[in-house]
Amino acid sequence: MTTPAFPTVPGPVSLPGPAGLLEVHVDLPEDDVAPLPLVAIVCHPLSTEGGTMHNKVVTMTARALRELGATTVRFNFRGVGQSEGVFDEGKGELDDLRAVAAWVRQQRADAVLWLAGFSFGAYVALRAAAELQPAMLVTVAPPAGRWDFASITLPTCPWLVIQGEADEIVDPQAVYDWLKKTKARAELVRMPDTSHFFHRKLIDLRGAIKNGVRPYLPNG
Repeated sequence: MTTPAFPTVPGPVSLPGPAGLLEVHVDLPEDDVAPLPLVAIVCHPLSTEGGTMHNKVVTMTARALRELGATTVRFNFRGVGQSEGVFDEGKGELDDLRAVAAWVRQQRADAVLWLAGFSFGAYVALRAAAELQPAMLVTVAPPAGRWDFASITLPTCPWLVIQGEADEIVDPQAVYDWLKKTKARAELVRMPDTSHFFHRKLIDLRGAIKNGVRPYLPNG
């Protein structure tokens, strides 16, 4: 299969990946904002627990970025939806992200690349950041304590961390302790009374993302 061109209208894309085809969905900036030379890839939570690119935290993260003028790329990791392959404990999923990022950079050489992820997707984005060198990293509920965070090379780009303080899946204190221990240069936003999936807090999440990344937007 030949590599598809970057779409000029919102919609699905089938992208060759390291384990077979990857199901990708591209969305363009909101109609009422000026489009920016910015493409943000948003990674979804753990597929073995039902995570897909249609997860509401993922779609809200993408929406927040599009409201600022970004183009967003969501995709299903291997073994999810129409993406081929099987779950690979984060290793193959990192390769999937590499493939999507390489496609974005090839097709949209005019744009800067941002990475974002929720839960397991935040872990994958974090693992990729030192190599892919995005211009911005957004991690929502990064699962410190659940995955191997000791081997992560910290990103050097601007980095926003959003953590719900009533998270029942990711231990908030494990996230805070990891950030402190590693002396991570991240902007941490703690959201009170907020569960892992941001029930009744999605609008607050949207605001936290937009406020956190706005200073780093590229010029239009």
